[in-house]
Amino acid sequence: MANVAVIGAQWGDEGKGKVVDWLASRADIVVRFQGGHNAGHTLVVGNQVYKLSLLPSGVVRGKLGVIGNGVVLDPEHLLAEIAKVTAQGLKVTPENLRIAENVPLILPLHPALDKAREVARGASAIGTTGRGIGPAYEDKVARRAIRLSDLAEPELLSAKLDELLLHHNTLLKGLGAATFEKQALLDRLLELAPQLLPFSEPVWQLLDAAHHAGKRVLFEGAQAVMLDVDHGTYPYVTSSNTVAGNAAAGSGVGPKQIGYVLGIAKAYTTRVGSGPFPTELKDETGRLLGERGHEFGTVTGRPRRCGWFDACMVRQAVKVGGVEGLVLTKLDVLDGMKELRICTGYRVDGQVVNRLPASIAAQERAEPVWEVLTGWSASTRGARSYAELPAEAVKYVRRIEELVEAPVVLLSTSPDRDDTIMLRDPFAG
Repeated sequence: MANVAVIGAQWGDEGKGKVVDWLASRADIVVRFQGGHNAGHTLVVGNQVYKLSLLPSGVVRGKLGVIGNGVVLDPEHLLAEIAKVTAQGLKVTPENLRIAENVPLILPLHPALDKAREVARGASAIGTTGRGIGPAYEDKVARRAIRLSDLAEPELLSAKLDELLLHHNTLLKGLGAATFEKQALLDRLLELAPQLLPFSEPVWQLLDAAHHAGKRVLFEGAQAVMLDVDHGTYPYVTSSNTVAGNAAAGSGVGPKQIGYVLGIAKAYTTRVGSGPFPTELKDETGRLLGERGHEFGTVTGRPRRCGWFDACMVRQAVKVGGVEGLVLTKLDVLDGMKELRICTGYRVDGQVVNRLPASIAAQERAEPVWEVLTGWSASTRGARSYAELPAEAVKYVRRIEELVEAPVVLLSTSPDRDDTIMLRDPFAG
């Protein structure tokens, strides 16, 4: 049996939480390998709705959850999230949650800088969540990050705070924002240390042992390929690599251990925040998709921008993301629509291209080239086999497969974890 990596194939919010939760029943370990608490996965289990942003989705299934070194971790948020799901009846302890000892931490100064810079950008704001993800990744790359293991070394922690504050307070002061005092930060980190350090572990070693023991690992990505810091719609992207290749670097395993790569895509397209969106619908149809799909951000609550399925963009995500099979979610949202459209390419400055240009200016000028398909009147909601789908819905799925050059291996027809059509078992490799 192979390991499986799950990544988003659009701009995030594709329903990865449900898919990972569904797949977790077949896995032994679920690993988050990048991102922070700017990502959110909603899991619907019976009458319970779990909104996770840092915890690996496997905790809902009682699986071992791992937060890898590729994540940036906000200690306060993690403890609050654990308390929240505990109140919902889940059990999260060091027995079923392990955190990489070298994971970088998000401190209060990170969201402060994040928000101050967004204010300074004005109309050019990127649309970050303001949770400090970007500044924390900047500190990691600049080699000044405070990592989980540092909490066990008070003298080292104190010295690292000096360097961190020299950088951040200078920036905050220049932006006209409040600065931070070292002692308050140090005292709070030392207070948090005994709560966090029991979860700490050399995760690479844990995963190596799991590999040799024949355990099945599910690598859970956050955000999506088109928000990748290298391959997405830069600069309107997240601050980490969201492609499947980062599952190895972000958790401490070799690339051969990533296994089968699943890309998640909605049957239409959504985006949160600023940035180009060629297939966006600013009309009644776009509003209808948002209402039917309950398109509000799990973390921020912001309404998502909605549009038709962009096969050109998803094909690009399939190629750079290493996607071998596609999971198509929210097919039921399209029920009852007489006409559907799929974007097959873009017209940029009078020329038709089959990729999203790297230049943000060219992306903004990209006009979709449409293919029109007939919709269906029957309901697909809750279908658990292809035989239950209307013929037009099957044609729609098949056409997407052709255009994105990847097979649809799973089809989700409602938020319920069991309303899933499996056409191929990802764990079979």
